[in-house]
Order: sequence, then structure tokens, then C-alpha cells
Amino acid sequence: MMPPIAILAGGTATRLRPLTENMPKAMLEVAGEPFIAHQLRLFAREGIKDVKLLVGHCWEQIADFVGDGSRFGLRVDYIPDGPKLLGTGGSIRRALDRLGPEFLVIYGDSWLDSSYGPIVSAFRASGQPALMCVFHNENRWDKSNIVFENGLIRCYSKKLRLPEMGYIDWGLSMLSASALAPYSPDEAWDLGELYEKLSLAGRLAGYEVTQRFYEIGSFDGLAETDELLRATQAAR
Repeated sequence: MMPPIAILAGGTATRLRPLTENMPKAMLEVAGEPFIAHQLRLFAREGIKDVKLLVGHCWEQIADFVGDGSRFGLRVDYIPDGPKLLGTGGSIRRALDRLGPEFLVIYGDSWLDSSYGPIVSAFRASGQPALMCVFHNENRWDKSNIVFENGLIRCYSKKLRLPEMGYIDWGLSMLSASALAPYSPDEAWDLGELYEKLSLAGRLAGYEVTQRFYEIGSFDGLAETDELLRATQAAR
């Protein structure tokens, strides 16, 4: 059975202003419709039924468009940011009681087209509290920031740059609730902090994905993802 997926969609998307001045990134038009529609259809295709949208900036527009998710074959719940912004880690920690014992995590601006079932199976077989999907990047799409070998991420860091870092965070992870339980529910922190701590302790599993990642978090990324999805639609 597939776990829930948490979509981190609470950012203010300053890099995409003025497009996102009064609109969340998830509602930007990509290949003729809001980007969130493409993501939700992908999740439904992969057998995911339960989606938790961790939302913030202008999130009501997402709710008006997506509703309860039934027209996508999904159950969609909304968990809005509170008055205090908690960052990616803090937002997930605050939502733990809605997420259950294990769950996938993805960013609201990521297009990650792959088979998700084997990723879930790899997490469950690893015996680790978290698993991160990685891509053999070699500094091609962005700066590589991961040392990955034998199914384990030996080092993940947003700050360190080591010559042996040939991989990059693909953008999809799976976590157990126990990994986040030590944090206070009202503490602000970045999910990368947890990943780095787990990697250095030998507790972060890795799963290599061979398809490159796409994103709409920048103008170039938005144009590239739009082109990809239009080509995909035309090929059907």
C-alpha cells in the first residue's frame, strides 16, 4: 500500500515575481493548466491516494481549484502555515499527526516522473528512518551535494562541497514520523538539517533515480518544464 505524500507548497516564490505576486507557484500555468494538476495526476498514476498539501502564500487559490481531490482520484487535505513560518522541516513536524507513521515528501515546484512504488519498497527494506532519492549529477544541473554508495548517503550537505560529491537530491524523499519526533512542533528548521544529521550518522538511505529532475522554481525551469509537458501531451 502506498503511503501519503506531503507536498511542500508554502513558500512565497520570490524568484518568480511578478508572476507569483498574487498567486502560489502551484497555480502557475504549465502546459495549459495549473502545475498542481500535473503533479496530482502523476501521484494518482503511481497509486498514491492520500495527499497532504502544506500550503501558505495565497493557498486558497489551490483549494478552490483542487477541492477535495476527488476529480483526480485522490483525497487532498490542506495544512496551512500558522502565523509563525516554520520552514520545510518545521512544517512537516507540525503536520505529523495528519501524516501518519511514514510518508513521502516532495516540493510543490518539482516535476519528478518516475515509478514511486520501488522507492517506497526501498525505504521499507532499508531499516533506516529516512530515504532520499538521488540523481548522478556531476554538477550538471546544479551543484552536486551528496556522497552516495552502497545504498547509503554518506554525506548530504547544503554547505560542504567535497570532491567525491557526485550526486544531488532528486527532490523526493520518504520519512518515518520517528525521524522528526525529537523536534518541537513549533520549532522553525530546514529539512536539510535533518538529512545532513542522518547522513553523517549512517542513517539516511538512498535510492538512485536515472531520470533527471525538472522544476518550476525559476523562470528557466518553468519554461523547460512547460516544454517537456507539452511534448509529453503531444506524444500521447
